[in-house]
Amino acid sequence: MLRTIVTVFAFLLALPTAYAQDIQLGASLQLTGASANIARYYRDGYALAIDRVNAGGGVKVGGQSRKLALKILDNQSDVNLSVRQYGQLVTQDKINLLLGPYESGYVLATSSVAEKYEVPMLHGGGASDQIYSRGYKYIFGVLPVASRYFASTVEAMTKLNPAPKSAALLFADDAFDTAVANGTRKQLVAAGLEVKLDERYSSNATDFGSLLARIKSLAPDAVLVAGHEAEILNFIRQAKSNDVNPKLFAFTVGVQSDDFRKSLGADADYAYGMTSWLPVASSKDALFGDAAKFAEIYKARFGYEPDYHGAAAAAAVEGFAKAIESAGTDEPKAVRAAIAKLDFGTQYGRIRFSPVGQVDLPQVVIQLQKGKLVPVYGEAGFMAKPLYPTPPWKQR
Repeated sequence: MLRTIVTVFAFLLALPTAYAQDIQLGASLQLTGASANIARYYRDGYALAIDRVNAGGGVKVGGQSRKLALKILDNQSDVNLSVRQYGQLVTQDKINLLLGPYESGYVLATSSVAEKYEVPMLHGGGASDQIYSRGYKYIFGVLPVASRYFASTVEAMTKLNPAPKSAALLFADDAFDTAVANGTRKQLVAAGLEVKLDERYSSNATDFGSLLARIKSLAPDAVLVAGHEAEILNFIRQAKSNDVNPKLFAFTVGVQSDDFRKSLGADADYAYGMTSWLPVASSKDALFGDAAKFAEIYKARFGYEPDYHGAAAAAAVEGFAKAIESAGTDEPKAVRAAIAKLDFGTQYGRIRFSPVGQVDLPQVVIQLQKGKLVPVYGEAGFMAKPLYPTPPWKQR
């Protein structure tokens, strides 16, 4: 009996322990609350990529294969709670590699934790220029710069026939949408468009009646809106009920989302958006094969189609895996240095960070046409014929 106990004890000692084997990544996400619908892309994109890395043998560190593990805390769509949770992940849970939250305001606030403790945060959830204007060394993001989100849309507008001559610019008062507006304002003027309305509204606004009345009175050819998905859903519904009919509606978010299209049905048609990712076979990577296969695998597992948020989340995990292997350790400063030197292809696109820590990817203009998401304008010009001008609501 004693011999059996000793044998079992020796066997247990020989087993690799979880903390020795697994490389822990940590994140605070909006799993509940106002931002949960979009944050799920990050939860699911992180989980899918980690599972694929582990299924392929994990990451190679010092001649050994180690698996990735993920701890996610629910910040309940509360930015202050998110800051505290990132502090907990680093100081209490001893997690020194951080994946980011969703939304620029959250990344802006929580990245200060990463900087304070000198641990890298790699994220796909924030694009505001402000995130990268502070000289931080430990924040890296794979979303394109916010101030250029509408740049390709404005460029495409100048090539439409007849080209819009005027525009209205509406934007929420958070870090991301303000940054989008600051860039778009300059782009509209440079393109020779008259900006008839340039208006900020409160984040999470539900009533756009007064703004739509002004748009109807001023009659701009194009209306560009930088906001959150729930706001844009309300905006479109109220635009229809108020019979507001510009030649072109364009939005920063929503158009890319399967839920958005299902919520609006045919009323979503003709809307323009932009994306840094498309589910195309030409975007290759070692983990999923290509972007088309990534989208197929993602939908099969989670039951809904990914958009650029989910693809960006997966790319952030891929970046950590590459950096850890390159550094030969999971020590945070060494991994940070390796992240800064990354240059490789993923299903999301090329991951190569600028000196301030941001990936520069082109935005493709997309449009909803008869319920389908159609890429219409990219770096090489028009990719498909846009449906333009948008017919009045009563004629659809």
